[in-house]
Amino acid sequence: MKPIWIVDDDQSIRFVLEKALLREDLPTRSFTNTREVLAALEAAADDETQGPQVLVSDIRMPGGSGLDLLDKIKAKHPGLPVIIMTAFSDLDSAVSAFQGGAFEYLPKPFDLPRAVELIRRAVDESQREEVAEERMAAAPEMLGQAPAMQDVFRAIGRLSQSNVTVLITGESGSGKELVARALHKHSPRANGPFVAINTAAIPKDLLESELFGHERGAFTGAQTMRRGRFEQAEGGTLFLDEIGDMPFDLQTRLLRVLSDGHFYRVGGHNSVKANVRVIAATHQDLEQRVKLGGFREDLFHRLNVIRLRLPALRERGEDVPALTRHFLQQSAKQLGVEPKRISDAALARLSTFSFPGNVRQLENICHWLTVMAPAQLIEAKDLPPEVMAGAAVEAPLAAASTAPVAASAVAEREPAAPSVASAAVVPPVAAAAGAQLAAWESGLEQEAQSLLAAGRHDVWDTLSRRFESRLILTALANTRGRRIEAAQKLGIGRNTITRKIQELGLE
Repeated sequence: MKPIWIVDDDQSIRFVLEKALLREDLPTRSFTNTREVLAALEAAADDETQGPQVLVSDIRMPGGSGLDLLDKIKAKHPGLPVIIMTAFSDLDSAVSAFQGGAFEYLPKPFDLPRAVELIRRAVDESQREEVAEERMAAAPEMLGQAPAMQDVFRAIGRLSQSNVTVLITGESGSGKELVARALHKHSPRANGPFVAINTAAIPKDLLESELFGHERGAFTGAQTMRRGRFEQAEGGTLFLDEIGDMPFDLQTRLLRVLSDGHFYRVGGHNSVKANVRVIAATHQDLEQRVKLGGFREDLFHRLNVIRLRLPALRERGEDVPALTRHFLQQSAKQLGVEPKRISDAALARLSTFSFPGNVRQLENICHWLTVMAPAQLIEAKDLPPEVMAGAAVEAPLAAASTAPVAASAVAEREPAAPSVASAAVVPPVAAAAGAQLAAWESGLEQEAQSLLAAGRHDVWDTLSRRFESRLILTALANTRGRRIEAAQKLGIGRNTITRKIQELGLE
């Protein structure tokens, strides 16, 4: 395993951490200042095995601060977990550390077992990142034989020699970031960085600094100058996911960058030139957002130079078998087990499911099957409850529906009549769960229609807050108030759930 790098000018701190980590069979390498670390990283650039697994750094050292080191490391090694230590246990340091992308913040004096446990968690995170990178490098960029996907592939090919701005539209989980990465990989900027940011996942008051950076002293916690995503993507591609959720005032700043290629850091007075290709994505109807006054029309036209529509998985049912086998192979490799096979009956049942979470949901189902299916051959009865219930409930609904999307999805395939054996697999409880899901979605639609009819202009925020509050409270009840476990069950980060609890007033 690669070593844990410890950076501290205090010899006693280095010694204590080295001994504690060696007792845990974790190799270490120590440094006294940031210059030594940067030189070692440069030397290890050609051999990844010589780099760090995790970096633990003091915040105040002669010759350069830990926050400055953090900023430089994140620009070149965004997946490397960095733990910041400081004897100055103040809020400003903590805010700066987390804004810079630190894995965790460790005040001195620290409890040694807690420090070791924290480093162990960072090691686990680092190894998950490495597995994800290996999967991305080894796997095909995208799979799809459906005509709609072939249209997407042809568009990527036609754009391969262009730097034009692209707007990718499609439902959540349909693979918009994969398309953005493919556009970058097959563009003249392929040798430059690809930087992605989800504008909906970052608090409004931090998003401006994330995008454009800030000068030292620009606000509380800004102890050093920090480069934003535009500067990090210099010479490459910046992917702005969920652009429809960008705050209105920031849309003006983004429009200026797209118009003249210059921007100012927060608190800065000198213009910075941006040599960046922008690719944006959204699951929302931006034309409708423009009509409602939530999105600038001039920015929409700047982004909408070339538009690629990514089809939902229910529109490309013929791709489900190939995607399923691909994700089962990926899951097995990630977990270090023998890949499981899937029967034709199970594939047929999967193909009748509408996949509201699209390709991402299918990938999660394959992870679940790799762990939970009892035999090497996955049968229909082994599929997760939501698929069993969804297939039972949605088939008659889809057949009776006159909605264009549902009709086209049914037209692509004609499901066989269920046998007695397969019908017996769907218990009444599962069918009831599927009916409850349909009722919940119908209730949400009615509530949205009621608010819209009342002339409200805060429908998105109102319903989102209610949805997030109920989701978090339910998860916390399930875990008896344990936030980290609740975050894991919800599939979000521990920092995200803490921030959401504060924003929603759930303390």
